[in-house]
Amino acid sequence: MANTLAHITPIRGVNDEGKGKKHALHLLIHAAESDVVWLHDDDIIRPAATDAEALTALGDADLLILPLKMVGSPLPPSSSHPLIQRLQVIEYAALQQLTIRMAQRGTPILCSGANLIVRRDVWLQAEPHLHPEIPSGDDMFLLEYCKRMHKKIAVSEAENMTAVVTAQPTLRALLRQRMRWAGKAPQYTDPDIRRFGALVTILLVLQLLCPLCVLLWLPWACSLIRGRGFAALDVLLLALVYPYYALIALIGGLLNPQRW
Repeated sequence: MANTLAHITPIRGVNDEGKGKKHALHLLIHAAESDVVWLHDDDIIRPAATDAEALTALGDADLLILPLKMVGSPLPPSSSHPLIQRLQVIEYAALQQLTIRMAQRGTPILCSGANLIVRRDVWLQAEPHLHPEIPSGDDMFLLEYCKRMHKKIAVSEAENMTAVVTAQPTLRALLRQRMRWAGKAPQYTDPDIRRFGALVTILLVLQLLCPLCVLLWLPWACSLIRGRGFAALDVLLLALVYPYYALIALIGGLLNPQRW
């Protein structure tokens, strides 16, 4: 029988019963009658792909990592900061290329539940391992489970499979989001994810101690977003600023995890 697909979108205050994103996912995925679920955040612009195209892209894989593209906030300048948004757009482009490249190499270390396809039975098997006590991170814990259980993980960078996300309007909103992301880091067990996280942290600390250490990873960062409409000056600006807000977000997230 052909696969069927359902779209799953957790919405705070609507389908989470006031208990958070993971509870909403639990309710929606358990209620779904499809073979495959396509996970979305409620604040994205969904990909243009049809369900049939999505199932074709999934093929015989258990988990399909999909791309995201960030754009600036539509809020007026009085409510947003253009430079903060520009830095996020550059950072996000680099992270997305890293996500795609590592997955293509067979060592995925990142994915996003904002745009992710998974077989429903695989998600149900993974659910006990998604750390319900942690308010976010279901996507990364799902990735860890699939790697640990040797599930087939695929990746697509097709334009019609790309969802659009909006940058955080201010530095405060950005730090709050990143703290929420960082708060789950100690629970990661996948060796690839832990090694990469340790390497990035070491490089950031070295750069704080000696700003010239930016030269260690600037060429790599440039290679990630080459040909994507960003100038070398954009990458340099991100590289110089990134260690400060990244470490603030990491420390803040570990000390005070943010709720969904």
